[in-house]
Amino acid sequence: MKKKKWLKISVGILSILLIIDIIASFYFYNLAIDRNQKDFLQGNEDLEVSAEAMDVFLEGDWRKWVGDQDFDEWTMTSYDGLKLRGYFLEAKQPTNKIVVMAHGYLGNAMDMGLYGQYYYEKLGYNIFMADARGHGASEGEYIGFGWHDRKDYIDWVNRIVKEYGQDTEIVLHGVSMGAATMLMASGEELPDNVKAIVADSPYTSVEDMFSYQMNRMYNIPAFPVLPSTSLVSKAKAGYSFTEASSLEQVKKANVPILYIHGNADSFVPTKMAYKLYENTKSEAEIMTIDDAGHGEAFATKKEKYINKLNSFLQQYIGE
Repeated sequence: MKKKKWLKISVGILSILLIIDIIASFYFYNLAIDRNQKDFLQGNEDLEVSAEAMDVFLEGDWRKWVGDQDFDEWTMTSYDGLKLRGYFLEAKQPTNKIVVMAHGYLGNAMDMGLYGQYYYEKLGYNIFMADARGHGASEGEYIGFGWHDRKDYIDWVNRIVKEYGQDTEIVLHGVSMGAATMLMASGEELPDNVKAIVADSPYTSVEDMFSYQMNRMYNIPAFPVLPSTSLVSKAKAGYSFTEASSLEQVKKANVPILYIHGNADSFVPTKMAYKLYENTKSEAEIMTIDDAGHGEAFATKKEKYINKLNSFLQQYIGE
């Protein structure tokens, strides 16, 4: 009788824990992946922006520059039927050089104007920026964290090559989620036109990032909630956290990659960039920026950033 009683109690406890895990899984899916209003990052100390960077992000002349440009609006239907939106700006002088840029989590294409202005004004590039699925004017009911987006950007690149010619030389430049997107694309079959990738503040994988954030933001272990949330993501968004891996993709990369990361980044820890760099199959370089938080490197140490960027591009992009 005692054994039966303890068995019933054990089954009851496990059932309750399972229910809690299921509820938590849907909660975290809706919190981070479902396309909705995101308030959970407000007040996050890891995303506190330095005063120097804030001045650039909010009041920099790049914002006026973006507003003054006459972008051509492009639309594309993704491989799974979503209508995506992109923005192309032709260079002042004819050139075969194009930078394709990817924004971060909860951002939009025009955020990349911070970098686009330099490519356009100083380097003379054509520039292309897109709203990731689930962001801006693009369709999508979930955030892909780069995994499905990698295919979208390959499709954008192929369209650019088709419209601007086989001699087009393309640089992929992403920040945060956008950087992970470009790294995830690096492991796929890219056209030879893609000559270089710049990955600013990337994460190794969605699983690694969520595991880190669950512990840091909520003080809870990754298991069992993270695996079960991954199952919810697979069912509702079509990808699991384990498969969405920048790390596994760069192990197959053939395109040279420049990694840039702030040493003070506590939102996506700098060690992730080093791990990516150490496992990259293609030629790779890494530069870390002292005292820079997440995505702050260009805003706080612009001269150092562009000097490294220029020296990297000169190795792989024609005159």
